[in-house]
Amino acid sequence: MNRLQPVRRVLALAATLFIAAAAHAQTAPTDFPEAAPEAVGIDSAKLVELSQWLRHEKLDVRSLLVVKDGKLVFERYGDQLQRGHNYELYSITKSVSSLLAGILVQEGKLSLDDRAADVVGRWRPAVAAGFADKREVRLRHLLSMSSGLHYDFKPKDDPIYYGAPDRLQLAAGTRQKEPPGRSFEYTDINPVITAAMLSASAGMPVEQYARRRLFEPLGMTNAAWERADATGLVSSGWGLRLRPMDMAKIGQLVMDQGRWQGRQLVPQAWVRQMTTPQAAPDFGHYWWVNHIVRSEPEVDAMGFKGQFIAVLPQRRTVVVMTSLLSIDGGLRDADNVKTFRRIVNDYVLPAIDRGAQDAAGRGDALRKELDQARATQGVPGSTADPTDTPRL
Repeated sequence: MNRLQPVRRVLALAATLFIAAAAHAQTAPTDFPEAAPEAVGIDSAKLVELSQWLRHEKLDVRSLLVVKDGKLVFERYGDQLQRGHNYELYSITKSVSSLLAGILVQEGKLSLDDRAADVVGRWRPAVAAGFADKREVRLRHLLSMSSGLHYDFKPKDDPIYYGAPDRLQLAAGTRQKEPPGRSFEYTDINPVITAAMLSASAGMPVEQYARRRLFEPLGMTNAAWERADATGLVSSGWGLRLRPMDMAKIGQLVMDQGRWQGRQLVPQAWVRQMTTPQAAPDFGHYWWVNHIVRSEPEVDAMGFKGQFIAVLPQRRTVVVMTSLLSIDGGLRDADNVKTFRRIVNDYVLPAIDRGAQDAAGRGDALRKELDQARATQGVPGSTADPTDTPRL
């Protein structure tokens, strides 16, 4: 026998163990474990029906995930996309910013009663004069969309989104239409000021703080927070790019009251407050309440053109979608919102209610349908901006 054979066997075994350990280290902390729908009491046939409906309607749904009991049971991608792609999440950025606000509050660096004029004025003295007439606007008003500030948005290509060299200067130039806290008005001037307050309180850019306190502990990959203005300030209202898998982690974190894998990342009391209606019956601190499902407790994050995270605590279920769907219909009842409501209420919930059926052949049917979905390109329901392109 060749005297090198035992050595080679040991080296081969060591290499195998190293590769396995490296693969585990790469995947275990970052993604949910996978399970067949029937293994967690879900009828996969209803999920197949859902995917078929999306294909037949040619809806541009880029990704659709269902996580049940902490396990990934449904992962659908269209147009040859894959797990590694990230997406512009638009206003889901607000919901993530609210989580960061809660961490800063716990650290004693920020309070809901902090005045924007004080925090921003110290951080950027050049804009302090512009906030002198906004002394009563506090963080709680910005997070609940009740600041009472008015900004004249341009119908197309408003500078607050495209090309403003200093968004905070735009915010400083707004007028106080009514006293803060009086009424709900969803306006994207609020998250601009929020981003400044978060950055000032964190002592670093908010996107850097997010990476340290949220993205890295959650094991996120390919996360980016972009579209900063010329001063380097991102908005808390848009610009965040995440993989759908990492969107689901945000949902799971909220469902578990701020805990992730045994570690309290966000204060439990903050998660409760954040998801409790404030200035509107369906809106807390940048999180919607019973906006998608009204028959049971549900909270969700919603982004322009059809980006969603829905959290169903009674069912231990998170549903995530990225898409390019129609925006017609207004804030609460846009076509993309109606589509997601149908997905959750007419397909996902019934799949859970039916429970596990005879699993024979159902796994093959689901895999076949998911393969067809990946090979299908939907028809965009709204104009695509360059930022809407999924990126690896």
